[in-house]
Amino acid sequence: MKEYQISELNKVKRGPKRASYDVDTVHAILDDGFLCHIGYIFRGKAIVIPTAYFRKEHKIYIHGSLKNRMMTSLLEAGEASLTVTHLDGLVLARSAFHHSANYRSATIFGTVRKVDDPKEKMEALAGIVNHMVAGHWDHVRQPNKKEFNATLVLEISIDTASAKIRAEGVNDEPEDHKLPIWAGVVPIKQVAFPAISDENLLRDVTTPDSVLTYVEKNRVK
Repeated sequence: MKEYQISELNKVKRGPKRASYDVDTVHAILDDGFLCHIGYIFRGKAIVIPTAYFRKEHKIYIHGSLKNRMMTSLLEAGEASLTVTHLDGLVLARSAFHHSANYRSATIFGTVRKVDDPKEKMEALAGIVNHMVAGHWDHVRQPNKKEFNATLVLEISIDTASAKIRAEGVNDEPEDHKLPIWAGVVPIKQVAFPAISDENLLRDVTTPDSVLTYVEKNRVK
């Protein structure tokens, strides 16, 4: 089992029993998400922004405008930290103090590099679209020269990382078990509903298999 080396940077200090440094666990959390939150400094101020991403091996790719202040700030800094979190349940205890949540989260620390190679850049853009909906790149108009040149793609290497996971029930105080108060877990899952076609579609255009498959895989069950 390969793990990220524990350091002061990635060490989980609060709730360390829920920490994991396992590479496969971190990758699974990343692969189950589509939006990450990236922290950066702009003119001396800390800012956190959600953005789309996709992972390829030990690298994460993001994209934005050439003038996007997050992208340019990350490139200037040469390093980045991002997080991905999945809310899996609300843990409702008998006491207010012990209310919590079940979740899976990963925090990544890495080096930032601008992707200049056209082939790698296009593959990264395709990866982001396909990470949203698998196989959908083949069903869209791909970037023209103007759009391609106006887009900045950054690679963030996963130099080190950690995960934190809570997947358990209520942890009330033993004496509170005698209270006539309900306690339990409300599971939470992100689901998809049937796709709504754009009203300006040409008459003979049908919903692609990539979308139908995504909806079926993620529908309410």
